[in-house]
Amino acid sequence: MPTIIQKFGGTSLSDPLRIRRAAQRVADARQSGFDLVVVASAMGAMTDDLIDLAEQVSPMPDRRELDMLLATGEQASVALLAMALREIGCPASSLTGGQAGIRTDGVHGRARITRIECGRLERMISRREVPVVAGFQGTSDDGEVTTLGRGGSDTTAVAIAAVLRVAESGGYCEIFTDVDGVYTADPRLVRAAVKLPRISYEEMLELATLGAGVIHARAVLFGDKYGVPIHVRHSQKPDHGTMISRENPDMEELAVVGCALKDDLGRVSIRQIKNAVGLQGRIFTALAHANIVVDDIMQTEQGSATMIAFTVDHADLSDSKQIVAKMLQEMGEGEMSVEVGLSKVSVVGVGMKSHAGVASRMFRALGEAGVAIHNITTSEIKISCIIDSAKGQQSLEAVHSTFGLGLGTNATMAMQLDSSQP
Repeated sequence: MPTIIQKFGGTSLSDPLRIRRAAQRVADARQSGFDLVVVASAMGAMTDDLIDLAEQVSPMPDRRELDMLLATGEQASVALLAMALREIGCPASSLTGGQAGIRTDGVHGRARITRIECGRLERMISRREVPVVAGFQGTSDDGEVTTLGRGGSDTTAVAIAAVLRVAESGGYCEIFTDVDGVYTADPRLVRAAVKLPRISYEEMLELATLGAGVIHARAVLFGDKYGVPIHVRHSQKPDHGTMISRENPDMEELAVVGCALKDDLGRVSIRQIKNAVGLQGRIFTALAHANIVVDDIMQTEQGSATMIAFTVDHADLSDSKQIVAKMLQEMGEGEMSVEVGLSKVSVVGVGMKSHAGVASRMFRALGEAGVAIHNITTSEIKISCIIDSAKGQQSLEAVHSTFGLGLGTNATMAMQLDSSQP
């Protein structure tokens, strides 16, 4: 039997009616002959509510205790979903992340999955019982409850699909959410955005990292590494969504498949320091040990001094400042400044490897829209520009338009191949 991993997000489980609808989707898939594992997020805004509750008790809650608290959100969801499945005659049992065999490192709040001991899941599947697993959480080898950070339920689902080798039997991972699939841009910001029927892991990873909130980047990494097809679709509609899979030659026909806007960035700048051997390693190793993901890095020489700047999510800005301040104190030199109110607009496409002129068209579009570019980073399939947050939506609309991403595949291809287009 092919095995499908179905993941339901918080909006898909936000009230009893939606929980029953999710249960019916699971039961229908089982009735169609599929083996299933279900992964669930906390209901609606429960995670945010629990964080607010913790901060009313303690302005800076202990991370271990916060993990213990936040893990209860998913546990409530899986219990309710299992109840709903049993009510309609579908054998199901809820499991915490630890009970499902998900083992993590010991970093509270940002834990990483180290392995999944899938014996219990396999035994339940062999009995045609549906395991309903709490996403976002696991246990360390010391038995500590840990959480995986935002988007952790997506990661849980794809990781389970990988360890169960669902692709070998024709299975895949379904991510049920409150959008129809992956769009050429966030449809809430760009009305002309259209849904993509398919996208490569590489393109989706870039878009997820750059601000497309449909699926978490860590989940895409698991999918790419283990070859797990991922189907992103709407939880309340039967329509096909977007399939994330291996790149194929047709995907290179489009230079750009999508664009994204990443808001709430902060930039930390370190000035008046000597560029000693190993300096960069010291700075970014300290940040890495705190599990802070650095976005862009810039370095310039100013006479005998060096300036190093990097951007991080606003949520990581406070920790980044503390780490850098401590290092400067230890070094006995340098000064730090912090900027907020920054965003990053990006275009993505595997076709950039074989199409010229993408950068010039993007920069021209931003210039014509009156948007100042503060920094530029590129890869084989991505171009990103740091801009002022106030110009974020305007920038996204400008680059979406200049590459014709709202015109449909054939028209977009013709526009992107025509180098005379502005």
